[in-house]
Order: sequence, then C-alpha cells, then structure tokens
Amino acid sequence: MAPGLGRAAASSEGAALFQQHCAACHINGGNIIRRGKTLKLKALERQGIASVDAIAQIAREGVGQMSGYGDVLGPGGDQLVAEWIWEQAQNAWIQG
Repeated sequence: MAPGLGRAAASSEGAALFQQHCAACHINGGNIIRRGKTLKLKALERQGIASVDAIAQIAREGVGQMSGYGDVLGPGGDQLVAEWIWEQAQNAWIQG
C-alpha cells in the first residue's frame, strides 16, 4: 500500500487510476486487444504474473503490445493500480 494512504483511500485511488488508464482495454479484467492476456487470476498465474509487484512492473514499464504507463500513473500509481487489480483478480472481478 502506498505510504500515507489508508487501505480504503489506496483502493479508491487504485480503482480511479484503473478506470482512467486501463479500463478501456481491460474492462472488468478482460482484454479487448488480446483475449488470452486478461487480468483474471488464472491468466495472470499462467503468465507468471501472480503478484502485486509483477503487475506494478507491467503497469509501469509495459509488456508486449502494451506501453508502460509509469509517467501517467504518477509516483506510486503503478503500485496502487496493481494492488487494486490483484484484489479484483482475487475476487474474480465481481464488482459490487
């Protein structure tokens, strides 16, 4: 969790960053560009991306066709969005 933020605030900020920068391609954890490269838990595990740090690195630096978003996510934003994505993956992306 980002320093200085409570869990609820960090989760809320991670969700906002996801909506702003990721949701267009990864709506509800899917992937409109490459169907097999979703943010669902089984897909993340299959790709060896089974941790917050691994997700944060991809958010920051990019991978494959996906560009990195480190600059637009801001300081610590990669970690916030990665924590939120990991939480959603653990909960099967059930929004509610």
